[in-house]
Amino acid sequence: MEKIKSNISETAELFKILGDTSRLSMIAMMNRKECCVCDFTECFGMSQPAVSQHLKKLRNIGLVKARRDGYWTYLSLDEGSRFYDIVPYLIRGIPEIDEHVDRLFSKCEEGSCC
Repeated sequence: MEKIKSNISETAELFKILGDTSRLSMIAMMNRKECCVCDFTECFGMSQPAVSQHLKKLRNIGLVKARRDGYWTYLSLDEGSRFYDIVPYLIRGIPEIDEHVDRLFSKCEEGSCC
């Protein structure tokens, strides 16, 4: 965990952002694989602007990076983030997270968008 070099207010902001169920679920999904914005709209039943607001908060803290490919934007955890190493530990601490993420992926894989 060498990358975790932040002060208390930055770490508090991380926990505040991850305190939202949707954002924590998005992070857990991206911990498994790169995801498209349309995956999140399908999985969560949210509008694209609502998903974008969640992702903006994750990008602003530096936890997520975006990659464009044609019309689609793909998101993944940013390996260069000072918080990158802590994410797997946080996710593993949630007992039902694997089943939850499996359910989310099954929703978005039914109607693949891209």
